[in-house]
Amino acid sequence: MNFLSHFYFDRDEDNPYRIMGIVLPDLLKNASKEWNIRPEKNEELFLQDESLLNLLQGWKRHLEVDRYFHSSEFFSRHTSILRLQIVPHLLESDVRPSFVAHIALELMLDSLLLTELNLDSSRFYGKLQSTDEKTLDTFLLLNNIPESYIFFNFLEGFIRSKYLESYRQPKDIMFAIGKICQRIWPRPFTDEEKFRVAGILTAYLEVLKDDFITIFDQIELRLDPYPS
Repeated sequence: MNFLSHFYFDRDEDNPYRIMGIVLPDLLKNASKEWNIRPEKNEELFLQDESLLNLLQGWKRHLEVDRYFHSSEFFSRHTSILRLQIVPHLLESDVRPSFVAHIALELMLDSLLLTELNLDSSRFYGKLQSTDEKTLDTFLLLNNIPESYIFFNFLEGFIRSKYLESYRQPKDIMFAIGKICQRIWPRPFTDEEKFRVAGILTAYLEVLKDDFITIFDQIELRLDPYPS
């Protein structure tokens, strides 16, 4: 799931470090593709400080949500349908249609949370902004990431731009997919391919409106409460 979809499950959470933790895996992945940390394997490192522990708890919640989502019938069904619709329009592209379908579904869920449920993204950004840089730096150092400036530069731009708000518009979902694909393929789509895939996604957003909330309801019922 993408940023706002992860936030949905903790939308009423007041602790900013849990909010940061639930999206930290994706923030780090966006900041540097070289980073691949596993703090859940070394929990004893984060027991010294309540904020560090909350970051870890949020991190584990992220992993739990993604595990449920990617193994769900909802994910399998919609990515399969999207892939079949996209394949004929990417025959000349190096981009894998299955990859586009996967990313597109996650971004469309974020879009529908904004447009259909009026999820408050300003609260999300506000919680990220209220975390302490020293605490985050300590968390990164404990995970053998000394180049924290790379992360903080990315985080500052992520919060300042409020980029996720752009997902309200179907055309901007395709733009975001293009940027993601560029990390793997230098020229992922021609203008014609972007136009055709964008049309598919615009139409599929209408399909998703009918049942998108079901996957959130299913996952929410399965989530373990945070330790007290």
